Amino acid sequence: MAARPPQDDAEEPDTLAFGIAALDDRLDRADLVFPAENDEIVRTLGDPDVPYDPSGRSMALSTALEQVERDRFDSEGALLDALHPVFEERRQSGPTGLLDRLRSLF
Repeated sequence: MAARPPQDDAEEPDTLAFGIAALDDRLDRADLVFPAENDEIVRTLGDPDVPYDPSGRSMALSTALEQVERDRFDSEGALLDALHPVFEERRQSGPTGLLDRLRSLF
């Protein structure tokens, strides 16, 4: 039986933000003022690919915004609330089996 190597308590574990958490990180670093329209949001953020699941699969922000019925948001919270179902639906419709997950890596 092998013992686990000691953990370095000074370091926090690496995590991958996805969905609205990943977008929230980008919004915090961007110079975006609300209210804002879709084209302004995409232009300011540079239309990033936003990961929507822990395996890193992603979609362009512009693609996500096309699936929302609004084109103007009064606040960051309103934007994130509108995009949450889009990312969640995409996450849930992704590959679920081991073989599908292996295929998505290549």
